[in-house]
Amino acid sequence: MELKSNPEVELVFSNYPDSVRDKMLNLRKLVLEVAEEIELNSLEETLKWGEPSFLAKKGSTIRMDWKAKSPEQYAMYFKCTSKLVPSFRLAYDEIFEYEGNRAVVFKLDEEIPEAELKNCIKAALTYHQVKNLPMLGL
Repeated sequence: MELKSNPEVELVFSNYPDSVRDKMLNLRKLVLEVAEEIELNSLEETLKWGEPSFLAKKGSTIRMDWKAKSPEQYAMYFKCTSKLVPSFRLAYDEIFEYEGNRAVVFKLDEEIPEAELKNCIKAALTYHQVKNLPMLGL
């Protein structure tokens, strides 16, 4: 897989507080793992609204960030007009916390259910191929 990475993304990761950086890097690692597992040809890592973001040709943008106004949590964001988060709620309502139709929210002191999150990431990276499947094929 070809990863096209904007060098400014690394600066954003390095500027997260120590208590957050590893959590954010873990989210990044999961996105890259899924991209490899589903054999994406290319993935673009860039900044959208100053947040680390991933763009796949047949996918929907994935963003991630930690915000000082909510220091105990961080999140993975999805296009709010897509079927992504509503489908995640149907499949994983008891597993994740959500922010409207735009984000899956994680607490800093909790472990991420990685298998389920990787399914969500896969749905986002392949969104235009799965958007007509029931619950996006989750």
